[in-house]
Amino acid sequence: MTRLTHIDETGAARMVDVSAKDVTSRVAVASGRVFMKPETLAAILEGSAKKGDVLAVARVAGIMAAKKTHELIPLCHPLMISKVTVDFAPVEAESRIDVTATVKVEGKTGVEMEALTAVSVACLTIYDMVKAMDRGIRITDIRLLEKDGGKSGHFIAEDKA
Repeated sequence: MTRLTHIDETGAARMVDVSAKDVTSRVAVASGRVFMKPETLAAILEGSAKKGDVLAVARVAGIMAAKKTHELIPLCHPLMISKVTVDFAPVEAESRIDVTATVKVEGKTGVEMEALTAVSVACLTIYDMVKAMDRGIRITDIRLLEKDGGKSGHFIAEDKA
């Protein structure tokens, strides 16, 4: 059985020691989907939601979340992130918004958790901004699409390639 990296020989949780790792350029891309009523999507795209510019607020929330991942996920390292983008792609035919986050760092550990956290919080923020209009919003398919850098190399989700 493969040894878990976040558990020591006694079974206690621990932060992985990355001090011996090389600093490399690392990037991770994650995505998620937010399904809603067509009229909710229309209000978001028209900018007529009562709480304001939904996507602008969700973008800032996602960026902030990536920067604070180590405060939310117990064994994540604090990282000097060099870039975070949060992008939205409305799919009107399916009444959804696809959310994508890309995070970059020059460091000793990857940024997958930061990208996943950015997407999660951006999706939650969309929900929060329009929940009064649509309690049936569904957040789905939050996942890692791609990561590169470090010893484990390049990963691309099979259905993304």
